[in-house]
Amino acid sequence: MTGRITRWTRSLAPLALPLAAPLDAAPRDVVRPHELRVERVVALVRHGVRAPITGEVPAGTRTDAPWLRWPVAPERLTPHGARALRIEGATARRWLDSLGVTARGRCPAAGQLSVWANTAERTIASGAALVEGFAPGCAVPVGHRGAGDVDPLFEPLRAEAAPFDPRAAIESIQAYTGGVERMADRYRPQRAELDRALGCGDAAGCSPDAPATLRPSADGRAIELTGPIRDVSGTAQVLLLQYAEGLTAHTPWARVDPAALRRLGALHAALFDVFSRPPYMAARQAGPLARRIEERLTARDGPAIELLVGHDTNVTALAAVLGVTLTAPGYAAGDVAPGGALVLELLRGRAGARFVRATYRTQSPTQLRRLARGGAVTRLPIPGCAGGPERSCPLGEFVRLLRARTVG
Repeated sequence: MTGRITRWTRSLAPLALPLAAPLDAAPRDVVRPHELRVERVVALVRHGVRAPITGEVPAGTRTDAPWLRWPVAPERLTPHGARALRIEGATARRWLDSLGVTARGRCPAAGQLSVWANTAERTIASGAALVEGFAPGCAVPVGHRGAGDVDPLFEPLRAEAAPFDPRAAIESIQAYTGGVERMADRYRPQRAELDRALGCGDAAGCSPDAPATLRPSADGRAIELTGPIRDVSGTAQVLLLQYAEGLTAHTPWARVDPAALRRLGALHAALFDVFSRPPYMAARQAGPLARRIEERLTARDGPAIELLVGHDTNVTALAAVLGVTLTAPGYAAGDVAPGGALVLELLRGRAGARFVRATYRTQSPTQLRRLARGGAVTRLPIPGCAGGPERSCPLGEFVRLLRARTVG
């Protein structure tokens, strides 16, 4: 499913707080789109452009040119990535100012904006950069757990937030993918293009070619994937990151242009067909997030805006629970843009009925590279729950959907 793309600055209507009406306060057929007002916004954001993770390009991957040097240590948000996020934060602020959710030129009122990040440096730094762009000069803390803690909101499997049966997980993954061996075969064209991009010149390929396997982890708390998709997905992501960082100009890697990055992004997106999208995995990967979102959207009081800063696995799992496909200019379907946000808007009609609208807000790799303003918004009508005005989902139905499709 491909959503409709609009500009980042499309406006709706002013904010109204606090919540008072029940979930199903009025029949949706009496609500007209022009009567809708935005009450709250919850955004699940992937961190910005970072340096590659150690081992992201697996050992044994061969190229005709050295990999590029990064200005920061592995896994950390780059200064360029932080600048891009500040731009995205400023763009989001203009959007919310246009709705009346925030007051132009003023710091958010106390308790109006909540920012919570995972414990990784790149997520905490991304939250700080977004705040700097969204509310420059304002004292808005980025909340997070202590170093070394596991946050179940973003890492529910590690936190053991719900019972996990690796055998049931594997059964769900194999049913969803048609089998990891067949999945690897389906991506042969993209794998061949990746070999050409790497340029090693070996007809046997440039990446390791281990058999595709899926098995329980040694501790039984997760599953382990080996084989082509595991090996090439990280390499495809590194190619995108080094382009977005602006490292590739006047190097052999300049041959990997935006069109090629979009095609190769399918290899990175395929990883989520194992770890995020199968129903068993999505239910557990997005369970704590679903509880947090339900709490925010149904509470009488609370922040008008919440930013949850995590990882691509979080964004893809929540999208899977909602039944929507993430599509955006410059990216393969199902891949997650650095700094990309899955946004849930709580809308209220005059009679008190409330609805949820989902959108996906992104910047293309070229916009990230150029530190350009603006971006794209892709509307994401929720299948089976798009009967409200402007294809929104009635709040009561949205909550029931979250509860039915998640655990933990």
